[in-house]
Amino acid sequence: MNLASLRGSLRFRLLLTTLVWIAASIVVAGWGLGSLFRSHVEAQFNADLGVHLDQLTAHLVLDGQGRPTLSVPLSDPRFNRPFGGLYWQIDRLAGPAMPAIGGALRSRSLWDQVLAVPADAPLDGELHRHRIGGPQGIVLGAIERSVRIDEVSLRLIAAADERLMIEPVARFNGVLWLALGVLGLGLAFAAWLQVVVGLAPLRQLRRALGRVRNGDARQLEGSFPTELQPLADEFNSVLTQNAEVVERARTHAGNLAHALKTPLSVLVNAARGREDELARLVAGQVETAQKQVDYHLVRAQAAAAVRMPGVRTAVGPALEGLVHAMERIYAGRNLQLAIQSTPNDLAFRGEEQDLQEMVGNLLENACKWAATRVEISAAIDGDRLDIRIADDGPGIAAEQREAVIRRGARADERVPGTGLGLAIVDDLARLYGGRLTLAASSLGGLVARLNLPAAT
Repeated sequence: MNLASLRGSLRFRLLLTTLVWIAASIVVAGWGLGSLFRSHVEAQFNADLGVHLDQLTAHLVLDGQGRPTLSVPLSDPRFNRPFGGLYWQIDRLAGPAMPAIGGALRSRSLWDQVLAVPADAPLDGELHRHRIGGPQGIVLGAIERSVRIDEVSLRLIAAADERLMIEPVARFNGVLWLALGVLGLGLAFAAWLQVVVGLAPLRQLRRALGRVRNGDARQLEGSFPTELQPLADEFNSVLTQNAEVVERARTHAGNLAHALKTPLSVLVNAARGREDELARLVAGQVETAQKQVDYHLVRAQAAAAVRMPGVRTAVGPALEGLVHAMERIYAGRNLQLAIQSTPNDLAFRGEEQDLQEMVGNLLENACKWAATRVEISAAIDGDRLDIRIADDGPGIAAEQREAVIRRGARADERVPGTGLGLAIVDDLARLYGGRLTLAASSLGGLVARLNLPAAT
Protein backbone atom coordinates (compact mmCIF):
# COMPACT_ATOMS: atom_id res chain seq x y z
CA MET A 1 0.00 0.00 0.00
CA ASN A 2 1.53 3.34 -1.07
CA LEU A 3 1.55 6.60 0.87
CA ALA A 4 -1.40 8.04 -1.02
CA SER A 5 -3.49 4.95 -0.23
CA LEU A 6 -2.54 5.17 3.44
CA ARG A 7 -3.57 8.81 3.59
CA GLY A 8 -6.91 7.95 2.08
CA SER A 9 -7.50 4.96 4.36
CA LEU A 10 -10.10 5.47 7.08
CA ARG A 11 -8.64 2.54 9.03
CA PHE A 12 -5.17 4.10 8.89
CA ARG A 13 -6.49 7.47 10.07
CA LEU A 14 -8.36 5.95 13.00
CA LEU A 15 -5.42 3.77 14.02
CA LEU A 16 -2.89 6.59 13.64
CA THR A 17 -4.99 9.00 15.69
CA THR A 18 -5.59 6.42 18.43
CA LEU A 19 -1.96 5.27 18.55
CA VAL A 20 -0.66 8.84 18.71
CA TRP A 21 -3.06 9.57 21.58
CA ILE A 22 -2.07 6.35 23.38
CA ALA A 23 1.64 7.11 22.96
CA ALA A 24 1.22 10.69 24.18
CA SER A 25 -0.85 9.53 27.16
CA ILE A 26 1.73 6.88 28.12
CA VAL A 27 4.61 9.36 27.86
CA VAL A 28 2.78 11.91 30.01
CA ALA A 29 1.72 9.23 32.50
CA GLY A 30 5.25 7.82 32.68
CA TRP A 31 6.79 11.25 33.16
CA GLY A 32 4.19 12.19 35.77
CA LEU A 33 4.43 8.96 37.77
CA GLY A 34 8.22 9.01 37.56
CA SER A 35 8.31 12.59 38.83
CA LEU A 36 5.92 11.79 41.68
CA PHE A 37 7.95 8.77 42.76
CA ARG A 38 11.22 10.70 42.52
CA SER A 39 9.74 13.49 44.64
CA HIS A 40 8.52 10.92 47.16
CA VAL A 41 11.93 9.23 47.37
CA GLU A 42 13.70 12.58 47.73
CA ALA A 43 11.31 13.59 50.49
CA GLN A 44 11.85 10.23 52.23
CA PHE A 45 15.62 10.56 51.80
CA ASN A 46 15.63 14.00 53.39
CA ALA A 47 13.22 12.89 56.10
CA ASP A 48 15.52 9.98 57.04
CA LEU A 49 18.47 12.37 57.21
CA GLY A 50 16.40 14.60 59.47
CA VAL A 51 15.65 11.65 61.75
CA HIS A 52 19.33 10.71 61.95
CA LEU A 53 20.26 14.32 62.66
CA ASP A 54 17.63 14.47 65.44
CA GLN A 55 19.04 11.27 66.97
CA LEU A 56 22.53 12.70 66.74
CA THR A 57 21.35 15.87 68.48
CA ALA A 58 19.49 13.95 71.18
CA HIS A 59 22.48 11.74 72.08
CA LEU A 60 25.10 14.51 72.00
CA VAL A 61 26.82 15.33 75.30
CA LEU A 62 30.15 16.85 76.43
CA ASP A 63 32.63 14.84 78.43
CA GLY A 64 34.52 16.19 81.42
CA GLN A 65 37.04 17.91 79.21
CA GLY A 66 34.42 19.66 77.09
CA ARG A 67 34.77 17.32 74.11
CA PRO A 68 31.62 16.17 72.25
CA THR A 69 30.58 12.58 72.58
CA LEU A 70 27.45 10.44 72.18
CA SER A 71 25.69 9.05 75.15
CA VAL A 72 24.20 6.24 73.01
CA PRO A 73 25.39 5.07 69.54
CA LEU A 74 23.00 5.76 66.67
CA SER A 75 20.70 2.86 65.91
CA ASP A 76 21.37 2.34 62.18
CA PRO A 77 24.20 -0.22 61.79
CA ARG A 78 25.37 1.40 58.56
CA PHE A 79 26.95 4.16 60.64
CA ASN A 80 29.36 1.52 62.07
CA ARG A 81 30.23 -0.18 58.77
CA PRO A 82 33.11 1.48 56.86
CA PHE A 83 31.72 3.31 53.82
CA GLY A 84 28.28 1.94 54.70
CA GLY A 85 26.44 4.77 52.95
CA LEU A 86 25.28 6.66 56.09
CA TYR A 87 27.60 9.12 57.82
CA TRP A 88 27.56 11.64 60.66
CA GLN A 89 30.10 14.16 61.85
CA ILE A 90 30.36 16.77 64.60
CA ASP A 91 32.52 19.85 64.10
CA ARG A 92 33.45 22.23 66.89
CA LEU A 93 33.00 25.83 65.84
CA ALA A 94 35.37 28.54 66.89
CA GLY A 95 34.56 30.22 70.19
CA PRO A 96 36.19 32.28 72.92
CA ALA A 97 39.63 30.84 73.47
CA MET A 98 38.54 27.76 71.51
CA PRO A 99 39.70 27.02 67.94
CA ALA A 100 37.45 25.35 65.41
CA ILE A 101 37.98 21.61 64.93
CA GLY A 102 36.61 19.90 61.80
CA GLY A 103 35.60 16.33 62.33
CA ALA A 104 35.99 16.51 66.09
CA LEU A 105 33.75 13.45 66.26
CA ARG A 106 32.56 11.33 63.34
CA SER A 107 30.96 8.00 62.52
CA ARG A 108 33.04 4.90 62.00
CA SER A 109 31.60 4.63 58.48
CA LEU A 110 33.72 7.63 57.45
CA TRP A 111 36.82 5.66 58.44
CA ASP A 112 39.71 8.13 58.15
CA GLN A 113 37.94 10.78 56.07
CA VAL A 114 36.31 14.04 57.07
CA LEU A 115 33.20 15.56 55.52
CA ALA A 116 33.91 18.93 53.94
CA VAL A 117 30.82 21.13 54.09
CA PRO A 118 30.44 24.80 53.11
CA ALA A 119 31.61 27.26 55.76
CA ASP A 120 28.18 28.87 56.16
CA ALA A 121 27.43 27.56 59.60
CA PRO A 122 23.67 27.68 60.25
CA LEU A 123 22.24 29.73 63.05
CA ASP A 124 20.85 27.97 66.05
CA GLY A 125 17.73 26.03 65.06
CA GLU A 126 18.37 26.35 61.31
CA LEU A 127 18.82 23.43 58.94
CA HIS A 128 21.05 23.61 55.88
CA ARG A 129 21.10 21.06 53.09
CA HIS A 130 24.07 20.45 50.80
CA ARG A 131 25.40 18.08 48.15
CA ILE A 132 28.98 17.29 49.06
CA GLY A 133 31.70 14.87 48.14
CA GLY A 134 32.06 11.74 50.21
CA PRO A 135 34.31 8.71 50.62
CA GLN A 136 35.50 6.97 47.46
CA GLY A 137 34.35 9.89 45.29
CA ILE A 138 30.65 9.40 45.86
CA VAL A 139 28.13 12.23 46.12
CA LEU A 140 26.39 12.71 49.44
CA GLY A 141 23.24 14.50 50.41
CA ALA A 142 23.91 16.25 53.71
CA ILE A 143 21.89 18.10 56.34
CA GLU A 144 23.40 20.14 59.15
CA ARG A 145 22.44 22.21 62.17
CA SER A 146 24.25 24.18 64.89
CA VAL A 147 23.79 23.58 68.60
CA ARG A 148 25.29 25.18 71.70
CA ILE A 149 26.08 23.19 74.84
CA ASP A 150 27.66 24.99 77.80
CA GLU A 151 28.97 27.77 75.62
CA VAL A 152 30.42 25.27 73.15
CA SER A 153 29.14 25.70 69.61
CA LEU A 154 28.95 22.54 67.58
CA ARG A 155 27.87 21.78 64.01
CA LEU A 156 26.13 18.42 63.52
CA ILE A 157 26.11 16.83 60.07
CA ALA A 158 24.20 13.78 58.85
CA ALA A 159 24.85 12.59 55.30
CA ALA A 160 23.84 9.69 53.06
CA ASP A 161 24.95 8.31 49.72
CA GLU A 162 22.66 9.77 47.01
CA ARG A 163 22.64 6.38 45.33
CA LEU A 164 20.25 5.33 48.09
CA MET A 165 17.83 7.77 46.41
CA ILE A 166 18.87 7.42 42.74
CA GLU A 167 18.89 3.63 42.48
CA PRO A 168 15.30 3.05 43.73
CA VAL A 169 14.10 5.75 41.33
CA ALA A 170 15.97 4.09 38.44
CA ARG A 171 14.55 0.66 39.33
CA PHE A 172 11.07 2.09 39.62
CA ASN A 173 11.39 3.90 36.27
CA GLY A 174 12.54 0.69 34.59
CA VAL A 175 9.59 -1.28 35.92
CA LEU A 176 7.25 1.65 35.24
CA TRP A 177 8.21 2.02 31.55
CA LEU A 178 8.10 -1.74 31.08
CA ALA A 179 4.60 -1.83 32.53
CA LEU A 180 3.53 1.18 30.48
CA GLY A 181 5.01 -0.43 27.37
CA VAL A 182 2.97 -3.58 27.95
CA LEU A 183 -0.07 -1.42 28.64
CA GLY A 184 0.58 0.52 25.42
CA LEU A 185 0.80 -2.69 23.39
CA GLY A 186 -2.43 -3.87 24.96
CA LEU A 187 -4.14 -0.56 24.18
CA ALA A 188 -2.76 -0.60 20.63
CA PHE A 189 -4.15 -4.11 20.12
CA ALA A 190 -7.47 -3.00 21.59
CA ALA A 191 -7.48 0.01 19.24
CA TRP A 192 -6.73 -2.22 16.25
CA LEU A 193 -9.46 -4.64 17.33
CA GLN A 194 -11.89 -1.78 17.79
CA VAL A 195 -11.13 -0.43 14.31
CA VAL A 196 -11.46 -3.88 12.74
CA VAL A 197 -14.74 -4.58 14.51
CA GLY A 198 -16.01 -1.05 13.98
CA LEU A 199 -15.27 -1.08 10.24
CA ALA A 200 -16.52 -4.64 9.69
CA PRO A 201 -19.96 -3.37 8.57
CA LEU A 202 -18.22 -1.37 5.83
CA ARG A 203 -16.61 -4.58 4.56
CA GLN A 204 -20.03 -6.21 4.70
CA LEU A 205 -21.43 -3.29 2.70
CA ARG A 206 -18.60 -3.65 0.20
CA ARG A 207 -19.30 -7.37 -0.23
CA ALA A 208 -22.99 -6.59 -0.74
CA LEU A 209 -22.08 -4.02 -3.40
CA GLY A 210 -19.81 -6.61 -5.02
CA ARG A 211 -22.70 -9.06 -5.22
CA VAL A 212 -24.79 -6.37 -6.89
CA ARG A 213 -22.00 -5.53 -9.32
CA ASN A 214 -21.41 -9.19 -10.17
CA GLY A 215 -25.10 -9.80 -10.75
CA ASP A 216 -25.62 -12.09 -7.75
CA ALA A 217 -28.15 -9.67 -6.26
CA ARG A 218 -30.32 -6.81 -7.45
CA GLN A 219 -30.17 -4.89 -4.16
CA LEU A 220 -27.99 -4.63 -1.07
CA GLU A 221 -28.85 -7.56 1.15
CA GLY A 222 -28.13 -7.95 4.84
CA SER A 223 -28.57 -6.17 8.15
CA PHE A 224 -26.39 -3.13 8.72
CA PRO A 225 -25.74 -0.96 11.81
CA THR A 226 -27.96 2.00 12.51
CA GLU A 227 -25.40 4.42 11.06
CA LEU A 228 -25.11 2.51 7.75
CA GLN A 229 -28.69 1.31 7.28
CA PRO A 230 -29.90 4.68 5.86
CA LEU A 231 -27.05 4.56 3.33
CA ALA A 232 -28.01 1.02 2.30
CA ASP A 233 -31.67 2.02 2.03
CA GLU A 234 -30.82 5.03 -0.12
CA PHE A 235 -28.61 2.92 -2.36
CA ASN A 236 -31.35 0.32 -2.76
CA SER A 237 -33.73 3.12 -3.63
CA VAL A 238 -31.33 4.33 -6.32
CA LEU A 239 -31.01 0.79 -7.70
CA THR A 240 -34.79 0.44 -7.83
CA GLN A 241 -35.16 3.80 -9.52
CA ASN A 242 -32.42 2.92 -12.00
CA ALA A 243 -34.12 -0.37 -12.85
CA GLU A 244 -37.37 1.51 -13.43
CA VAL A 245 -35.58 3.97 -15.72
CA VAL A 246 -34.05 1.13 -17.70
CA GLU A 247 -37.40 -0.60 -18.01
CA ARG A 248 -39.03 2.61 -19.19
CA ALA A 249 -36.24 3.11 -21.72
CA ARG A 250 -36.81 -0.37 -23.08
CA THR A 251 -40.54 0.20 -23.23
CA HIS A 252 -40.04 3.46 -25.09
CA ALA A 253 -37.60 1.75 -27.46
CA GLY A 254 -40.13 -0.99 -28.16
CA ASN A 255 -42.91 1.51 -28.64
CA LEU A 256 -40.71 3.47 -31.02
CA ALA A 257 -39.96 0.31 -32.95
CA HIS A 258 -43.63 -0.48 -33.39
CA ALA A 259 -44.44 3.14 -34.19
CA LEU A 260 -41.83 3.23 -36.95
CA LYS A 261 -42.32 -0.26 -38.34
CA THR A 262 -46.04 0.22 -38.95
CA PRO A 263 -45.74 3.15 -41.42
CA LEU A 264 -42.67 1.51 -42.96
CA SER A 265 -44.69 -1.65 -43.58
CA VAL A 266 -47.48 0.43 -45.13
CA LEU A 267 -44.97 2.03 -47.48
CA VAL A 268 -43.51 -1.36 -48.44
CA ASN A 269 -46.95 -2.80 -49.13
CA ALA A 270 -47.90 0.27 -51.17
CA ALA A 271 -44.78 0.02 -53.29
CA ARG A 272 -44.89 -3.75 -53.69
CA GLY A 273 -47.70 -3.72 -56.26
CA ARG A 274 -45.92 -1.25 -58.57
CA GLU A 275 -42.92 -1.70 -60.86
CA ASP A 276 -42.02 1.92 -61.57
CA GLU A 277 -38.91 3.79 -60.47
CA LEU A 278 -40.69 5.47 -57.54
CA ALA A 279 -41.77 2.11 -56.10
CA ARG A 280 -38.22 0.76 -56.31
CA LEU A 281 -36.86 3.93 -54.69
CA VAL A 282 -39.41 3.73 -51.86
CA ALA A 283 -38.70 0.03 -51.28
CA GLY A 284 -34.95 0.63 -51.13
CA GLN A 285 -35.20 3.57 -48.75
CA VAL A 286 -37.69 1.73 -46.52
CA GLU A 287 -35.33 -1.23 -46.31
CA THR A 288 -32.49 1.12 -45.34
CA ALA A 289 -34.70 2.79 -42.73
CA GLN A 290 -35.66 -0.57 -41.28
CA LYS A 291 -32.00 -1.54 -40.97
CA GLN A 292 -31.19 1.70 -39.19
CA VAL A 293 -34.18 1.36 -36.86
CA ASP A 294 -33.19 -2.20 -35.95
CA TYR A 295 -29.58 -1.21 -35.38
CA HIS A 296 -30.23 1.83 -33.19
CA LEU A 297 -33.02 0.15 -31.21
CA VAL A 298 -30.71 -2.72 -30.28
CA ARG A 299 -27.97 -0.24 -29.37
CA ALA A 300 -30.33 1.90 -27.26
CA GLN A 301 -31.66 -1.10 -25.36
CA ALA A 302 -28.12 -2.34 -24.68
CA ALA A 303 -26.97 1.11 -23.52
CA ALA A 304 -29.79 1.18 -20.99
CA ALA A 305 -28.97 -2.33 -19.75
CA VAL A 306 -25.28 -1.56 -19.33
CA ARG A 307 -26.08 1.12 -16.75
CA MET A 308 -28.11 -1.22 -14.58
CA PRO A 309 -26.03 -3.02 -11.90
CA GLY A 310 -26.78 -6.45 -10.58
CA VAL A 311 -27.30 -8.05 -14.01
CA ARG A 312 -25.81 -11.51 -14.53
CA THR A 313 -26.27 -14.05 -17.32
CA ALA A 314 -25.08 -17.66 -17.32
CA VAL A 315 -23.02 -18.30 -20.46
CA GLY A 316 -23.49 -22.07 -20.86
CA PRO A 317 -27.29 -22.16 -21.19
CA ALA A 318 -27.25 -19.14 -23.54
CA LEU A 319 -24.74 -20.82 -25.87
CA GLU A 320 -26.65 -24.10 -25.84
CA GLY A 321 -29.91 -22.37 -26.72
CA LEU A 322 -28.32 -20.50 -29.63
CA VAL A 323 -26.65 -23.65 -30.97
CA HIS A 324 -29.96 -25.54 -30.91
CA ALA A 325 -31.64 -22.67 -32.78
CA MET A 326 -28.91 -22.59 -35.45
CA GLU A 327 -29.05 -26.37 -35.84
CA ARG A 328 -32.74 -26.08 -36.71
CA ILE A 329 -32.23 -23.09 -39.03
CA TYR A 330 -29.35 -24.73 -40.94
CA ALA A 331 -30.57 -28.31 -40.67
CA GLY A 332 -30.41 -28.73 -44.46
CA ARG A 333 -26.67 -28.07 -44.60
CA ASN A 334 -25.61 -30.79 -42.13
CA LEU A 335 -23.35 -28.42 -40.24
CA GLN A 336 -21.57 -29.66 -37.14
CA LEU A 337 -21.97 -27.10 -34.32
CA ALA A 338 -19.81 -28.07 -31.35
CA ILE A 339 -19.52 -26.34 -27.98
CA GLN A 340 -16.03 -26.88 -26.62
CA SER A 341 -15.33 -27.32 -22.91
CA THR A 342 -17.02 -24.43 -21.13
CA PRO A 343 -16.91 -24.06 -17.30
CA ASN A 344 -20.33 -24.31 -15.73
CA ASP A 345 -19.87 -21.20 -13.59
CA LEU A 346 -19.10 -18.82 -16.43
CA ALA A 347 -21.33 -15.74 -16.30
CA PHE A 348 -21.58 -12.54 -18.30
CA ARG A 349 -22.04 -9.27 -16.42
CA GLY A 350 -24.88 -8.01 -18.56
CA GLU A 351 -28.32 -8.73 -20.01
CA GLU A 352 -29.12 -12.15 -21.44
CA GLN A 353 -30.72 -10.67 -24.57
CA ASP A 354 -27.55 -8.64 -25.26
CA LEU A 355 -25.38 -11.74 -24.95
CA GLN A 356 -27.74 -13.61 -27.26
CA GLU A 357 -27.68 -10.70 -29.72
CA MET A 358 -23.89 -10.66 -29.87
CA VAL A 359 -23.23 -14.39 -29.91
CA GLY A 360 -26.24 -15.04 -32.13
CA ASN A 361 -24.98 -12.65 -34.82
CA LEU A 362 -21.50 -14.17 -34.74
CA LEU A 363 -22.87 -17.69 -34.78
CA GLU A 364 -25.18 -16.89 -37.68
CA ASN A 365 -22.31 -15.42 -39.68
CA ALA A 366 -20.18 -18.48 -38.94
CA CYS A 367 -22.97 -20.81 -40.09
CA LYS A 368 -23.44 -18.79 -43.33
CA TRP A 369 -19.79 -19.13 -44.27
CA ALA A 370 -18.84 -22.50 -42.73
CA ALA A 371 -18.27 -25.50 -44.97
CA THR A 372 -18.96 -28.27 -42.46
CA ARG A 373 -18.04 -27.25 -38.90
CA VAL A 374 -18.47 -24.44 -36.38
CA GLU A 375 -16.86 -24.50 -32.92
CA ILE A 376 -17.87 -22.38 -29.93
CA SER A 377 -15.79 -22.01 -26.76
CA ALA A 378 -15.88 -19.79 -23.69
CA ALA A 379 -13.29 -19.27 -20.98
CA ILE A 380 -12.47 -16.90 -18.15
CA ASP A 381 -9.36 -14.72 -18.15
CA GLY A 382 -9.11 -12.80 -14.87
CA ASP A 383 -12.25 -10.66 -14.77
CA ARG A 384 -12.85 -10.98 -18.51
CA LEU A 385 -14.98 -13.42 -20.49
CA ASP A 386 -13.46 -14.77 -23.72
CA ILE A 387 -15.95 -16.26 -26.21
CA ARG A 388 -14.64 -17.64 -29.52
CA ILE A 389 -16.65 -18.77 -32.56
CA ALA A 390 -14.60 -20.44 -35.29
CA ASP A 391 -15.61 -21.87 -38.68
CA ASP A 392 -13.95 -23.76 -41.52
CA GLY A 393 -15.17 -21.39 -44.22
CA PRO A 394 -13.12 -19.28 -46.63
CA GLY A 395 -12.25 -16.74 -43.94
CA ILE A 396 -11.52 -13.06 -44.46
CA ALA A 397 -8.26 -11.52 -45.57
CA ALA A 398 -6.36 -9.75 -42.80
CA GLU A 399 -6.61 -6.35 -44.47
CA GLN A 400 -10.42 -6.66 -44.70
CA ARG A 401 -11.19 -7.75 -41.14
CA GLU A 402 -11.43 -4.27 -39.65
CA ALA A 403 -13.53 -3.06 -42.59
CA VAL A 404 -16.23 -5.73 -42.30
CA ILE A 405 -16.88 -4.72 -38.69
CA ARG A 406 -17.92 -1.24 -39.79
CA ARG A 407 -21.64 -0.63 -39.99
CA GLY A 408 -23.14 -1.65 -43.34
CA ALA A 409 -19.98 -3.27 -44.69
CA ARG A 410 -20.27 -6.79 -46.15
CA ALA A 411 -17.56 -9.22 -47.14
CA ASP A 412 -19.58 -10.60 -50.05
CA GLU A 413 -22.64 -8.87 -51.52
CA ARG A 414 -23.86 -12.17 -52.97
CA VAL A 415 -24.60 -13.60 -49.51
CA PRO A 416 -27.89 -12.38 -47.98
CA GLY A 417 -27.58 -9.99 -45.04
CA THR A 418 -27.75 -6.40 -43.96
CA GLY A 419 -24.12 -5.86 -43.10
CA LEU A 420 -25.15 -4.71 -39.60
CA GLY A 421 -24.49 -7.94 -37.66
CA LEU A 422 -20.80 -7.43 -36.88
CA ALA A 423 -21.30 -3.71 -36.33
CA ILE A 424 -24.04 -4.39 -33.80
CA VAL A 425 -21.85 -6.95 -32.04
CA ASP A 426 -18.91 -4.56 -31.92
CA ASP A 427 -21.05 -1.70 -30.63
CA LEU A 428 -22.68 -3.85 -27.95
CA ALA A 429 -19.30 -5.21 -26.86
CA ARG A 430 -17.86 -1.69 -26.58
CA LEU A 431 -20.86 -0.53 -24.55
CA TYR A 432 -19.97 -3.23 -22.02
CA GLY A 433 -16.31 -2.25 -22.05
CA GLY A 434 -15.32 -5.16 -24.33
CA ARG A 435 -14.41 -5.58 -27.97
CA LEU A 436 -14.76 -7.82 -31.01
CA THR A 437 -11.71 -9.05 -32.92
CA LEU A 438 -11.39 -11.25 -36.01
CA ALA A 439 -8.51 -13.60 -36.76
CA ALA A 440 -7.62 -16.70 -38.73
CA SER A 441 -9.15 -19.89 -37.36
CA SER A 442 -7.32 -23.16 -36.74
CA LEU A 443 -10.18 -24.77 -38.70
CA GLY A 444 -9.07 -22.88 -41.78
CA GLY A 445 -11.70 -20.13 -41.75
CA LEU A 446 -12.40 -17.23 -39.44
CA VAL A 447 -12.53 -17.00 -35.66
CA ALA A 448 -14.51 -14.19 -34.00
CA ARG A 449 -13.25 -13.42 -30.50
CA LEU A 450 -15.61 -11.62 -28.13
CA ASN A 451 -14.09 -10.07 -25.01
CA LEU A 452 -16.67 -9.12 -22.35
CA PRO A 453 -16.82 -8.41 -18.61
CA ALA A 454 -17.27 -11.54 -16.52
CA ALA A 455 -19.50 -11.81 -13.48
CA THR A 456 -17.13 -13.20 -10.84
